[in-house]
Amino acid sequence: MNDKLHPAPLLPFTGAEYLESLDDGREVWIYGERVKGNIADHPAFRNSARMVARMYDALHDPARQDLLTVPTANGGFTHRFFQAAHNADEQVAARDAIAEWQRISWGWMGRSPDYKGAFLGTLGANAAFYKGFEDNARYWYHKAQERNWFINHAVMHPPVDRERPTADGTDVFVHVTRETDAGIYVSGAKVVATNSVLTHYTFVAHIAQVPIADPNYAAVFMVPVNAPGSKLICRVSNEYRAAVLGSPFDYPLSSRVDENDAILVLDDVFIPWEDVFMHGSVEQANKFNVGSGFLERASLHGCTRFAVKMDFLLGLLSKGLDITGSKVFHGVQSKLGEIVAWRNTFWALSDAMCHSTVDWNGMVRPNPHFAGAYRVMNQLAMPTVKNVIEQVMGSALVYLNSHVSDFLNPEVKPYLDKYVRGSGGIGAEERVKVMKLLWDAIGTEFGSRHELYEINYIGSNDVTRLTNLWTAQGTGVMDQCRQFAESCMSEYDLHGWTVPDLVNPDDVSILSRR
Repeated sequence: MNDKLHPAPLLPFTGAEYLESLDDGREVWIYGERVKGNIADHPAFRNSARMVARMYDALHDPARQDLLTVPTANGGFTHRFFQAAHNADEQVAARDAIAEWQRISWGWMGRSPDYKGAFLGTLGANAAFYKGFEDNARYWYHKAQERNWFINHAVMHPPVDRERPTADGTDVFVHVTRETDAGIYVSGAKVVATNSVLTHYTFVAHIAQVPIADPNYAAVFMVPVNAPGSKLICRVSNEYRAAVLGSPFDYPLSSRVDENDAILVLDDVFIPWEDVFMHGSVEQANKFNVGSGFLERASLHGCTRFAVKMDFLLGLLSKGLDITGSKVFHGVQSKLGEIVAWRNTFWALSDAMCHSTVDWNGMVRPNPHFAGAYRVMNQLAMPTVKNVIEQVMGSALVYLNSHVSDFLNPEVKPYLDKYVRGSGGIGAEERVKVMKLLWDAIGTEFGSRHELYEINYIGSNDVTRLTNLWTAQGTGVMDQCRQFAESCMSEYDLHGWTVPDLVNPDDVSILSRR
């Protein structure tokens, strides 16, 4: 066979290929300096990058390949969630693939490569939505599957000058500066580009309404992270802080699953036409969030990922209560049961989204009612779970030594072994290991950032509730519920029952005889 005529199909990255792919000259700024060399070698990002590499390696693991992947049209294979499902069984299988990948990071990487599969899968089922750019949608549907490109998104406008008229943001919002036969040039900023430093492409769109009624502000497109003029300005790195001031033992989550958030700045960046999905229509761009199908699929991914995180927190809290001896108290057991209920809620919503499908151009997508319920419940859950952990663990979360080196010091270690030991014969080292992991999950800057993420990542608190209302109104559920209530009200009036099978109280009522 002539290999030039029948080239081998492109396959998803291996972990090593993924890490090497990040060495592409991208412009990343942190702590006042531009990162030099491969981003995967920088102490602010290197272990988080390696956790993503584990996910890519899992796609090539024979023991997990059937669970994680499906064949592609080019003879290769891809993560299941990068394809749109044709039925409930395929949607359940995609959900299970999400869960398997999320277990690699214990549910703490919300923006893993399959998160954007929520959008990329829509391009196969709903290419017609991108009027004038349908071929681009189909091209990216297949391109993304070939290598399972890690794609992030930046879809919010920088929250500056909110008290001023929207038009005053013309110098801030992403907009087209000019167009040519080859493509468009764009400038402006978007937030919050979560985990963008470790990705290959950024998808730029609008979750909220286009702020200025000007077609130049309505473009939706894909841009390589290393495109000339594209810049990422990072927040503080929890991973770097953990390396400088702690150790893996002291900050076991911060040290390896910190999804750095960044400001995406586009300074006269060129976007070829084949990477454009919308241009020239404010009306069309405003429909993206509810019309593309992304929101329901993103909700399925987020709900499944959060359910995995809840499994982790439930198991860790249970271990913590064993170590402190608090598990014997009735009130503490009740609180642990509350966490079990939250855990079960998110697995149930994930199941409901998978099984209650909505037909979608010959394919299916998750039920929007259950997706909407998840988006509200998720914003309530993490603060509640965090508060429960704080209540039942109390001072155990801060009754800890400063650093792993304390255990390695022969002068200090005997005191730790005696005064910080756990219950039931559990040693001090195990107790501190569990408590520091719990504290990193809820109390450190990493933990606090995750609480903020869960409250806001899927939309503002008002919008998540309003989308439930709008969906109920748009699908007729609100009318059905109103009619159901009316069916009760229609059976009585000022004179009593209006139906023949119920008996009026005239024969016994004292008041009606007056």
